[in-house]
Amino acid sequence: MQINKHLDSTYLKTAAQAEISETETVAKVKALVSECIANDFVLAMIRPEYVKLAQEMIQQAGAKVLVGTVIGFHEGTASTEAKLAEAQQAIVDGADELDFVVNYKAFQEGKINLVKSEVFKGIKIALDNDKKVKWIIEVAALTDEEIAQLSTLIKEVTISNFGEENAENVFVKSSTGFFKTTEGKPNGATFEAMQIIKEYASPLAIKAAGGVRSYEDAVKMVEMGVERIGTSSAKKIFDGKTAEDNY
Repeated sequence: MQINKHLDSTYLKTAAQAEISETETVAKVKALVSECIANDFVLAMIRPEYVKLAQEMIQQAGAKVLVGTVIGFHEGTASTEAKLAEAQQAIVDGADELDFVVNYKAFQEGKINLVKSEVFKGIKIALDNDKKVKWIIEVAALTDEEIAQLSTLIKEVTISNFGEENAENVFVKSSTGFFKTTEGKPNGATFEAMQIIKEYASPLAIKAAGGVRSYEDAVKMVEMGVERIGTSSAKKIFDGKTAEDNY
């Protein structure tokens, strides 16, 4: 299997989170983009402030790698207006795909109309600009029932407003990779969570982020219907090695 055709190579830590300098962070972003180009990964997933840099590198190399970025990262609690403004700037800077963190806390609080409105507006700004959009639902923060319900909500908003023909352009994505779990529980994609998403989000595309650490697990994810895999260890997975990183 050409597993590189399913890998979104990812670096999303701020300098403070990684406890390194901004210069070192830029160097990590450049290294990630270069690795994507060299291995023909689908996409480089980086923070919004580095989108322009990544696109310049890819264009100079004449490569086909896409650039993705995160919106409302990583808590998902920013206002819809703030998320849309961030998305618009990312589009201006050249992002090909927008990965929104859905306001899953509002969903858990029963603020369903708020979540539906956010999802509708986020999809619209993406599709109006010929971009793909992914909705990160943060499976580690949800019960299995909530995973099913939130996946269904995103699907219904998509199909009812944008048609089934756009299902391939709207993803339900498992995780940010930054959620803090307890008792050693996984904070990213599990096969069980992805199976629920697949069942309830279909025909939308799905993305597993975090937790996929080996080539074998990546292949299994793809075979069960996962289209993209977000990982900070894309090269190791591509080389058939097992990664130690959580994301």
